[in-house]
Amino acid sequence: MGRLRHLCTAESFCGVRLARLIKGKMGVGGSVSARIGNVQEASAWLESLINFERASSYASARFDLVPIRRLLARLDNPQRSLSIIHVAGSKGKGSTCLLAEAILMAGGERVGTFTSPHLENWSERFRIDGSSTGDDLLAEAVECVRPQVEALRAEDPENAPTFFDATTATALLLFARAQVSHVLLEVGLGGRLDSTNAVEPAVTCITQIELEHTDKLGDTLAAIAGEKAGIIKPGVPCVMGPLVEEAGTVVASRAEALAAPLFRVEKDARATRLAPSEWAAWGIPEAAHQAFVYREADGFELAAGMSVIGHHQIDNASIALAALRRLGCWSDGELVSAARRGLAEASLPGRLELLGKRPWLLVDSAHTPKSASSVCEAMDEIPARRRVLVLSISRDKASQVILGKLLEGVHVAWVTRAEPNRSMEPEKLASLCAKIAPGCEVKRVDDPHAAVATARAGLDEGDLLCCTGSVYLAGIARAVLKSPAKPKAPGASDQGD
Repeated sequence: MGRLRHLCTAESFCGVRLARLIKGKMGVGGSVSARIGNVQEASAWLESLINFERASSYASARFDLVPIRRLLARLDNPQRSLSIIHVAGSKGKGSTCLLAEAILMAGGERVGTFTSPHLENWSERFRIDGSSTGDDLLAEAVECVRPQVEALRAEDPENAPTFFDATTATALLLFARAQVSHVLLEVGLGGRLDSTNAVEPAVTCITQIELEHTDKLGDTLAAIAGEKAGIIKPGVPCVMGPLVEEAGTVVASRAEALAAPLFRVEKDARATRLAPSEWAAWGIPEAAHQAFVYREADGFELAAGMSVIGHHQIDNASIALAALRRLGCWSDGELVSAARRGLAEASLPGRLELLGKRPWLLVDSAHTPKSASSVCEAMDEIPARRRVLVLSISRDKASQVILGKLLEGVHVAWVTRAEPNRSMEPEKLASLCAKIAPGCEVKRVDDPHAAVATARAGLDEGDLLCCTGSVYLAGIARAVLKSPAKPKAPGASDQGD
């Protein structure tokens, strides 16, 4: 284990070995005496830890920041060297992180981004300069964290670090050793007691708040807002997205109590969507999917085109812009220049992601009523002849409300089960779809890969295929739809009609 201890020191992990791994110029070489040798072993070990988000219930007494703080201390507190934008919210927090990442990179900054969950592979959660860290580097970082977790477990089994503690520590260690300029840190669950809340951020953001994880966070918007507002720190600027009054009041009160300067994007700024006929006057390229003008009360203004679709992404971009302006790493002119370039190039995997045209292939991880509405708005803007859905939703979601939105105007719905432990049974989902949308043809294919492939094979050039309802399905759909299309296959049985 002597070799491993040396590998996990700041001197070696910050050195030539890490730099080369990040640039992809070498793999893990030499003989390392380690239990974790690849990303499969790393993910298996992480998933063996307690995961409160996957649990149907949890004891709040065991859900606190003590384990993550102890773990970070054993790793020499890597978070203390980082400039962090900490982002919480029911929806939009991942998109806000990725949009801010794109802007920072366009301005020449070195950026680390931690988001969850992943769509297709584990290393997606840990990004450096817009790219996944890579399997070898991730495995190496997890092996640095593992002995410290095991030591803490041996010392105090009842307060051992959890899955999110270990993944958060891995991310912070990676970013510190890679010497990034800034970190975008997405909250995993809630905020107040989330593992990411052990950091000392430069700016905090709260995007949108909905009723979600009510068994863990509370069953009112005010209660959930209180958990999200737990990331606000004394004297640290906080950017608040467009919230309903019940939630916004809670966030504002928390910020006031902590003397944290609060910037409300709806009150202190305004984002106006531009019609395509206005783009030329503002210098927006024709290749953009949408464009907007962002203005703050002090006169700051910028117009930008966006490469992503969805009206709600303008809200997320506004939060990102407000956060970066509060961060203060650039002049206003530099921010305008970086934002125009970054937003024009940003990509948001699994978030109203358009993977093809004619037929139109759309993937989104919508799993709340509000996000389902955003998917419907996006589909309304696509000039498709027929709408075809592939659906999988979790048992604990507001299924009837979500389905009522998604099924509007849909001709064919393929129902499946993307995640065996959490997804609604296909038979039940098919029955619900048939009841909610009697004019929609409902088909069932239990295997999600086959469901996406079969639905795609039946498309005509003018059709739209939208795969949505869960993060798990979005990841599967991306993998299937990015591969070459196969010839049309016979339709599946319409079980559950």
